Amino acid sequence: MNAVKVYGADWCEDTVATRNSLDSLGVPYEYIDVDQDAKAQAWITEQNGGKRQTPTVDIGGRILIEPDERELEEALRGSGLMG
Repeated sequence: MNAVKVYGADWCEDTVATRNSLDSLGVPYEYIDVDQDAKAQAWITEQNGGKRQTPTVDIGGRILIEPDERELEEALRGSGLMG
């Protein structure tokens, strides 16, 4: 099981950018398409105060909402998943 989960949608530019960042950093992750998973969609809505915001990223229990590249890298470093 991966420590990083990306909850997003294939049509979402921010989701694509986050996945591309993780790929380029060589960080393994699980991608959950919220358009295909009703439980995941409910979960991100709960995490985001009733809003459906993508991507919502779970890094070992730390939740990031629509993170930019810097925020993503800081969280990965803080969790020990990136040097």
